[in-house]
Amino acid sequence: MKVAIYTLGCKVNLYESEVIMNSFKKSGYEIVDFEDNADIVIINTCTVTNTSDKKSRNIIRQAVKKHEKAVIVVMGCYSQVRSADIKEIDGVDIIIGNTKKSKVVSLVEEYLKNKKSITEIDDIMHTDFEPMELDTFETRTRAFVKIQDGCNNFCSYCIIPYSRGNIRSKEKDDVVSEIKCLVKNGYKEVVLTGIHTGHYGKDKYDYDFSDLLSELCKIDNLKRIRISSIEITELDSKFIDVLKNNKVIVNHMHIPLQSGCDKTLKEMNRKYDTKYYLDKINLIRSIRPNISITTDLIVGFPNETEEDFNNTLSFLRKVKFSKIHVFPYSRRKGTKADLMDNQIDEQTKHKRVKEVLKLSEELEIEYMNKFINTDVLVLIEKFENGIISGHTENYIPVKSKGVESDINELLMIHIDKMEYPYLIGNKL
Repeated sequence: MKVAIYTLGCKVNLYESEVIMNSFKKSGYEIVDFEDNADIVIINTCTVTNTSDKKSRNIIRQAVKKHEKAVIVVMGCYSQVRSADIKEIDGVDIIIGNTKKSKVVSLVEEYLKNKKSITEIDDIMHTDFEPMELDTFETRTRAFVKIQDGCNNFCSYCIIPYSRGNIRSKEKDDVVSEIKCLVKNGYKEVVLTGIHTGHYGKDKYDYDFSDLLSELCKIDNLKRIRISSIEITELDSKFIDVLKNNKVIVNHMHIPLQSGCDKTLKEMNRKYDTKYYLDKINLIRSIRPNISITTDLIVGFPNETEEDFNNTLSFLRKVKFSKIHVFPYSRRKGTKADLMDNQIDEQTKHKRVKEVLKLSEELEIEYMNKFINTDVLVLIEKFENGIISGHTENYIPVKSKGVESDINELLMIHIDKMEYPYLIGNKL
């Protein structure tokens, strides 16, 4: 039987979908593209914004229409918090939240046997880490490893704690063994991912994220460790020491900011102010001068005045991010921000998004220009028409002439120029 999987949302979802794909393959099923004919269709959903909800619903309806005779499985964050809405969509056979993804093969086989709809939505606030592991990825050069799930921050705008639950961590030995296996299978770069990655181990009390990083840095032939995202409040002295003493950790950190205005940060229930944030960034740059710092930003939060927004723009320039991922504030039922007065109109939100995107491009170009006429090490990910492409450790995309056998190699490339969004160079 043929299985198609469609994934929305974050890198955690991507990892989980890869695990599910591997589980079906090991059970004798054939994996096909979503556009191909399939007997079983799985949609791994996202609910971080209203747009995510809309995309999830649209893909579910597309799947039902396109794959009329297929078993339709809907799982993930949207399922966890909006299972009743999914039940109203005709044609969905199985609904799974965020606790039974590893059991999807057996649930599908149960459905095929009994032809009775299945709903598996557990209390997400009282659950353990769901064991998952991978030894290879179907389509990726770098390997993602989920080390943690859940979030306890409860930022006023965020629905994720309600869809992913409290923090819980994968056992350290399991993380180490999974990454050793991936390295043995040829992966040179591993991306550590989670819902609140830097809170890894906080539920264990005997070790933390820095302890884990130190252990992973000792793995033979692991060339790069990348952290998908980490909060500024988690960059304590212990972490800074690990960063300072281990070059395996790449020169790139994604550190969400969300706002550059102290008033807004407080209303968001973020755990820092702009001074704290900037001081930590300066500390990182004191030990990693050329590090790439990228961030997430929300504009149009309730009560965000034009002055507040301009303060944010000024702060973005002061920090000099190498890239800014910006999102218009999205109201989420069940969050504190949804009940706030002075909601910002959509036109103003999108105007502010455009302004930040313009600034982001300026800052990105400024950062990339630093590497012209330098030699950079690139992990090659693609080959097409005589051109290879990949990313530096700073996560700058690079193109060069090359051959197909260059894929998955770490190659030194001399950068001659920039053709945004790429640096262009030649293999040494």
